[in-house]
Amino acid sequence: MTPDDRGFREPFHVGRPNLGDRERFLERVAAIFDRRWLTNNGPLVQEFEARLAEFLGVRHALAVCNGTIGLELAVRALGMQGEVIVPSFTFVATAHAVQWQGITPVFADVDPRTHNMDPGAVERAITPRTTGIIGVHLWGRPCPVDALASLARQHGLKLMFDAAHAFACSQGGRMVGNFGDCEVFSFHATKFFNTFEGGAITTNDDALAERLRLMRNFGFAGYDNVVHIGTNGKMTEVCAAMGLTNLESLDEFVAANRRNYEAYRDGLAGIGGLTLTEYDGAERCNFQYVAIEVDPARFGRSRDDLCQALHEHNILARRYFFPGSHNMEPYRTLYPGAGANLPNTEALCQRVLALPTGTAVSVDDIRRICVLIRAVT
Repeated sequence: MTPDDRGFREPFHVGRPNLGDRERFLERVAAIFDRRWLTNNGPLVQEFEARLAEFLGVRHALAVCNGTIGLELAVRALGMQGEVIVPSFTFVATAHAVQWQGITPVFADVDPRTHNMDPGAVERAITPRTTGIIGVHLWGRPCPVDALASLARQHGLKLMFDAAHAFACSQGGRMVGNFGDCEVFSFHATKFFNTFEGGAITTNDDALAERLRLMRNFGFAGYDNVVHIGTNGKMTEVCAAMGLTNLESLDEFVAANRRNYEAYRDGLAGIGGLTLTEYDGAERCNFQYVAIEVDPARFGRSRDDLCQALHEHNILARRYFFPGSHNMEPYRTLYPGAGANLPNTEALCQRVLALPTGTAVSVDDIRRICVLIRAVT
């Protein structure tokens, strides 16, 4: 098999950026130049925050320079310390945001069906030192928010969510962004909705929102008046311009993702040993990720074999979230026994593969990718 029959001459990446209307973006950039207001809570950031809050139905949406800083700010604003329970089956930034601040991340296992945190595993991980829980809405499928909220109330814990995968998704008809004490979004270039780099923290807690506003701007409350410890977590005007522009194309991005997801679903149907992530048709969903599980006993090849075969044809699929945060540094050295409590995570790290999608991928591309996957079996 050669690139001319089933492969691709140009690489197809997971997370290739979606781009809104170029002319509308450049109009906004020209206005930034005219105003000479580049950062420090400029008018485009303020407009972007208002548009986000309205879209998500939350009281407060605070734009930040990236999602990782958003996580760190939220953890600190909530007063977390000691131990915080997090999944290992997630991008490592979730754990880093805790460890970076001298807090111990305690890894809890996930439900093998949903890939989200298992409330039973979370409850078993609670100790007298636990102060919080960080859930992750993986693949845009929300966590068991009610069960986690019940645990948090029962044990007096703070609850926040890493919603990096879940912008424009809902749970029970309520938009992600409204759950827990706060939620943190990533608007990195690899996300289906991006601001070049950026993120946002959403909350319905007025006091928490005020702390976060102070903390993302060095603790300033007006000129020369620092009233709180803080850092620099501000979003720039040009990133807000990109965010506003991409918001105007949000429906287009979601439609492309859904079209692609359905093309993969049809193209991979009937292949033994491949399981495609499913979404709840009753909820809003961004279809940002096309994730498959590979069962080598039934598929006949391992996930890594399939990944390598795709890479040989310029289809740059990704192993998610290999090898698991608990197997990365510094966690594998600091907490060498963590994997013993994470059997589902360990299994998924060997089986999950994310396939290319987004506006840069066509249905015809996906058909050819599916033909190649069938040829690998």
